[in-house]
Amino acid sequence: MPASLQLLSIVIPARDEEACIASTVEHLDLELRLRGVPHEIIVVDDGSSDTTWAILQSIRENVPALRPVKSPGPHGFGRAITRGLDAMSGDAVVIMMADESDDCRDVVRYWEELNKGVDCVFGSRFIKGGGVIDYPTVKYVLNRTANLFIRILFRHGLNDTTNAFKAYRRSVIDGVRPILSPHFNITVELPLKAVIRGYSFATIPITWRNRRHGVAKLKIREMGSRYLFVCLYVWMEKYFSRGDYMKKSLES
Repeated sequence: MPASLQLLSIVIPARDEEACIASTVEHLDLELRLRGVPHEIIVVDDGSSDTTWAILQSIRENVPALRPVKSPGPHGFGRAITRGLDAMSGDAVVIMMADESDDCRDVVRYWEELNKGVDCVFGSRFIKGGGVIDYPTVKYVLNRTANLFIRILFRHGLNDTTNAFKAYRRSVIDGVRPILSPHFNITVELPLKAVIRGYSFATIPITWRNRRHGVAKLKIREMGSRYLFVCLYVWMEKYFSRGDYMKKSLES
């Protein structure tokens, strides 16, 4: 049975999120305090050109759990997450978006599920109990196509692998290093490595809503080959590494 958890780290990459970062952090902190979840909130400013960093500094007094980290570069969504993971003090972590598209109540559910003993918790917007609000049609079609491809390639049963909003024990994060993805392809690298390396996981329904402020950072045209690279890289590890990176091998 894995050790009981003491502190939850939430890693949030942020770039030019001045319109929503304060409400994201404050709502998350309030929810976790009300539910008695010991936590720290690590927001990584990934080269913002607006007032995101100044806002983070201004709300620190009211949110003691906030730990802003300024990335000096090179920048990229995956690099920002990796810097947040490097800075975390918790024995578990949730990765979530800065734009309030992820529901902070689901963070509590992730924590509760991790405390049942699993290594990872993967949320799905596309199972019973989950849902999406105002999901762009083109993005929806591409998302379901990509996730079907990944599901066929790995036969892992997950249907929302590309979603960044997931939870891991620290042991999993240590076990999937080195992290290769500098951009949004980190969203598939982390869960796929965790699954093929033998870490246990649970899947729960989550909800997602389209951002109400700012501009989405994911550039679909730029990401296709990067997602494919990571998927093929992890697929080759699964079938050709002879188990060298499996959880039991790392622990022995």
